[in-house]
Amino acid sequence: MKHPTALHRYTSAAISSSGKVITEYSTSFGLASRFLGKAARRDIGNIYALVRLADEIVDGVAHEAGLDTETIAIELDRLEDQTEAALKTGYSTNLVVHAFVTTARTHDIGPELTRPFFRSMRADLHRYEHTDETLDDYIYGSAEVVGLMCLAVFRNMPGTNTSDDAMLVTSARRLGAAFQKVNFLRDLATDYAALGRSYFPDVDPAAFEETKKRQLVADIRADLDAAKPGIKRLDPRARIGVDMAHRLFSALTDELDARPADELLSRRVRVNNTRKLTIAAQTVSTHLLKKT
Repeated sequence: MKHPTALHRYTSAAISSSGKVITEYSTSFGLASRFLGKAARRDIGNIYALVRLADEIVDGVAHEAGLDTETIAIELDRLEDQTEAALKTGYSTNLVVHAFVTTARTHDIGPELTRPFFRSMRADLHRYEHTDETLDDYIYGSAEVVGLMCLAVFRNMPGTNTSDDAMLVTSARRLGAAFQKVNFLRDLATDYAALGRSYFPDVDPAAFEETKKRQLVADIRADLDAAKPGIKRLDPRARIGVDMAHRLFSALTDELDARPADELLSRRVRVNNTRKLTIAAQTVSTHLLKKT
């Protein structure tokens, strides 16, 4: 019987640590990732953990720990430096970073995607309002590149149709953008009251109007629709997981659309767990029926 090497044991512990992050922070993504297959689920968990770690640095955890903005920026820079160094060496003392680079080096995810991501995270420390141009750049870095990282994993699954890579790229970017815009709309009150941020240009969160809400919902639905063609080309296991995430966020979009605009200023809208499980079951049933 061959004993695992020290590196293998360390990498296994790192991956286990990263896998815990998605279960603690997102029931939607955690639920959807269960259907990806073992290898892809591991890789998506590794990507999610790094993204979440950076997001938590800038969105409250570091501040609650007593760090000021300048020190928080230093911590974010340190995380990016660790990530870039580990992309070259394949090793990090940071377990989340180590897990991420095992995935990144396997699927050719490099600084061309991690740098825009950290740039967007850094923007949250000093930019509190956006223009159309800065918002597009922010969404690309904070969400679209994450979709492209996940696509890098899905491309290497045997059942993915890569004959039209441009379609896959567009789908991944538009789906990432949709997810981010849903989060912006859902967290409108919290971002403004607790963090002083307003992501949508020309929107005053303190006087949010129904007409503007409907425009934002229509924009989200356009992104969700644009993502569908690429989802259909993914490996069947990835297709179920990504379609499930798509449906979960579509349901959340419907909830946001159904609530009056002023209600979004006082409560955080969510899809309850029973509804999430129903959507998951419907998604699996739909894809299984297509095989018969």
